[in-house]
Amino acid sequence: MKTQRPRQLSTAEERRETVLHTAIGAFAARGYWATTTSEVAKAAGISQAYVYRLFPSKESLFVAVVEHCFVQVRGSLERAAAKAGGSSPGVVLAAMGEAYARLISDNDLMLVQLHAQAAAVSEPAVREAVRQGYARLVEYVRGASGGSESEVQEFFARGMLCHLIVSMGAEAVDAPWARTLAAGIRHY
Repeated sequence: MKTQRPRQLSTAEERRETVLHTAIGAFAARGYWATTTSEVAKAAGISQAYVYRLFPSKESLFVAVVEHCFVQVRGSLERAAAKAGGSSPGVVLAAMGEAYARLISDNDLMLVQLHAQAAAVSEPAVREAVRQGYARLVEYVRGASGGSESEVQEFFARGMLCHLIVSMGAEAVDAPWARTLAAGIRHY
């Protein structure tokens, strides 16, 4: 006779991670305002009530998604800085820039960042999450690279330009304006 193994239930933390990862895709596809918690719940295979047990509001779920994305970015930059082929600011910043370009080839991450920046305009909790995320990234990049204020600013400006180029598909446009924007910017 075959013995049945007891079904192992997911812990709340495992469910929270499942909802968070599901929400990344949902928010990336439809943005903060158009995404509903019922869509996230259905995609995660749980009830909407359970989503609200894990995240008290759609806003708190989106903030958790935004914070998670900043953690992913930071981890990618840390790994790149550790593997940089030198310690000068230029070398470290170039390695981190390359890692970031690879990271945003995951459109969901890039789209969540874009949606978070748009939502930050009118949603105070999202604005604070975006501010705190960038504050930590800027300080990390400054410390890890040893770069000057202008070098760190240029690093982030190029990252924003990457978002713009990728989001509108400028690299596929054969026109002077698109070539100007995309010059020297690598995409994956």
